[in-house]
Amino acid sequence: VKSDIEGVILKENEEFTILDYSLYNSFEEGRDALYLDYPKLNLKKVFGYTSWYNYYQNISESIILRDLNALDNRFNLFQIDDGYQTFVGDWLDIDKVKFPNGLGDIVKKIHEKGFMAGIWLAPFVAEEKSSLFQNHKDFFKKENGEYVKCGANWSGFYALDIEKQEVRDYIQKCLEYYMDLGFDFFKLDFLYAVSLPRYAGKTRTMVAEYGYSFLRSVLKDKLILGCGAVISNSITKFDYLRVGPDLSLIFDDVWYMRKLHRERISTKVTLQNTIYRSLFNNHFFGNDPDVFLLRDENSKLTSKQKKAILLLNSLFGDVLMTSDNLDNYSDDARKDLGRAFEIFYDAKDLTFMRVGNEIQIDYIVNGRIGKYLYDPEEGVLRYVGQK
Repeated sequence: VKSDIEGVILKENEEFTILDYSLYNSFEEGRDALYLDYPKLNLKKVFGYTSWYNYYQNISESIILRDLNALDNRFNLFQIDDGYQTFVGDWLDIDKVKFPNGLGDIVKKIHEKGFMAGIWLAPFVAEEKSSLFQNHKDFFKKENGEYVKCGANWSGFYALDIEKQEVRDYIQKCLEYYMDLGFDFFKLDFLYAVSLPRYAGKTRTMVAEYGYSFLRSVLKDKLILGCGAVISNSITKFDYLRVGPDLSLIFDDVWYMRKLHRERISTKVTLQNTIYRSLFNNHFFGNDPDVFLLRDENSKLTSKQKKAILLLNSLFGDVLMTSDNLDNYSDDARKDLGRAFEIFYDAKDLTFMRVGNEIQIDYIVNGRIGKYLYDPEEGVLRYVGQK
């Protein structure tokens, strides 16, 4: 355990808590103590669609409307992910080739189906090719004469300087633009970037606390899904939080990604986070375990792995999302989706424990007992209970 206090300056007789911890005799005892401080939130469960994990940035008005029309009334959220804007950071510039009619009419169509309308943004960064970076370099944080680079995605992207009023004004203007369009749900990504640079006299946690509080103050009562965020600072700021890395279309992604990115995508890793971080669900925030995929196309996950993802996501989170076009589902996929919907809303008495190299999962849904062993190395479930 390491406490990051670099840059903090104390005055005479001033105190600063470096580390706070509690020790319990068992997991259950610690969990129960935690829940006394963080009682149930009774959050709305989100059963939704997001465009990312099928099309990535290659979305368009026709794709979005086609997939919207394929959803039935079991869903309550339709979210447009990355790719609608010209460049990351230029949130006020909608790509007119992909979305010639803008986003306003799409929001109305989403609402007509009875769904919440969701939008993806990365408010604390902009990519190198963006107009924002090219024309407002004074908006970006520098260290040792260099702009603080946050990653290699897109054309490379950089951290905005959150201490500058004009930067906060720009972020607020962008968020309010989408609020005015009628969006109800905001997926805010790459939030670690706000505290990646060093700010004089502040720890990274202090900066995250300030940045996340600022987002909440702007979005008011809109629902926020935080991604790539510090877990502790997300409590009370975000309604929902991604609790693991992005799901990959190959179980543990391609080998070279392990060398290129500290924060890499991995279905193998995120499913373990889905289970073990379920401790937070509906107490700190609603857990987002990331999407399930039942489609046959555009995925290298096996059928057994896809079924495991679906069950684990249905059991352990408050957000259940997919990027599939449901019109392409087989009869078996539709049955699997129906069972997942039932489990997501009605499962109870959920427990898990490590048994050797596997994780035993037990639950009850509408009087039926479910008992499985999950193999985290292979990403598959083995049924061991009565039907």
